[in-house]
Amino acid sequence: MRGLLRQRDTRLLLAGLTTGMAGDSLMLLVFSIWVKTITGSNGAAGAVALCIAAPCVLAPLGGWLVDRVRRRPFLIGLNVLSALTMVPLLAVDGPQDVWIIYAVAAFYGFALVAGNAALNGLLQELLSDEELGQANGVLQTLRQGLRLVGPVLGAALFTSVGGAAVALVDAATFLASGAALALMRVREARPERLERRAARELSAGLRHLRAQAALRRVAWGGATAWLCIGLLDSVTFALLEHGLHRPPAFAGFLSCAQGAGSVVGGLVAARLIGRCGELGADGLGMLALGTGSALCVAGEVPVVLAGRVLIGVGIAVEAVALATVLQRRTPRALIGRTSTAIETLSTGPQALSLAVGAALIGFADYRVLLAVMAAGMLSSAAYLWMGRALSPPPPRPLRTATPEAPR
Repeated sequence: MRGLLRQRDTRLLLAGLTTGMAGDSLMLLVFSIWVKTITGSNGAAGAVALCIAAPCVLAPLGGWLVDRVRRRPFLIGLNVLSALTMVPLLAVDGPQDVWIIYAVAAFYGFALVAGNAALNGLLQELLSDEELGQANGVLQTLRQGLRLVGPVLGAALFTSVGGAAVALVDAATFLASGAALALMRVREARPERLERRAARELSAGLRHLRAQAALRRVAWGGATAWLCIGLLDSVTFALLEHGLHRPPAFAGFLSCAQGAGSVVGGLVAARLIGRCGELGADGLGMLALGTGSALCVAGEVPVVLAGRVLIGVGIAVEAVALATVLQRRTPRALIGRTSTAIETLSTGPQALSLAVGAALIGFADYRVLLAVMAAGMLSSAAYLWMGRALSPPPPRPLRTATPEAPR
């Protein structure tokens, strides 16, 4: 961490990203609360999540755009545009204006996908291979730490001053993030201009995934895991009612336990990558996910809380390992399209499992679904661990012996 902070550009990038993530953590829950408040409909509030996820179908287009431009100016422009997108929310005054919230949430979803792809490219430009794992771990720790407190603060602000005021705060965080990025001095290489057919350009990231053995294994292992993780949302309230015999509000304690685990996972991820490589660390993250899911079957509060902590650790380690192997194994000209290809392969299975979980939870025992989750994640862990030789840990720098002082 100290080595990263010695670099001026890295300090500015971390400051800008932290500010932007703080705004995101405030606003994402407020979208749903705002819709629920003005419409009174749970379905309308739930549609916000769909609006945020829907732009993932445009992910290949966003990745293509990221690969055609320099990443820092792209992120600056995206932050400014995101701030301007908050302005229409000031006009929301009743149920007839709910479409404005949906439209802004949809842009938010696209900005998250495209911004993440551009960030992967900028980190690749700014840092050495040895520093990428540490930087990704720091960012994951900050993101998860903000998610612990951001939604609570966002809900409190909405209750006290209203949605428009929260939107203005979020806009200010976007502008501050863009200003920090503008102060960076990194010189990015000119993007490659490849004259190819549009279909080949858009699918280049997916072809790179298929051709690169380590990325291919990470993508398949991650798709299997996210196909299982999506069941967690459907299982949670059945677990509370039938297993823990607690009210729905107790879900907040489970979320806090998972968030705390994610903070820990972000802190240890770089060390795991340094010892076992990215695929080995990813396998250990999946092992934590599977073990945590299995512990939730017990139906005892302390055991379930421990299980949710492990799930949080696993999600964070998996995210850091995935980002690091992607950055290390992808040419700069393809980083945007490859990032969005992996995003699509993760979001699709997760959306499918959300739908399947919602359909099954009405008549299937929640313990059976948890067992399915555990089995799927543990099989993914074994698959990734067996392929760890595809991404060995980076060599450690040699320590030079200090000459003895003359006597």
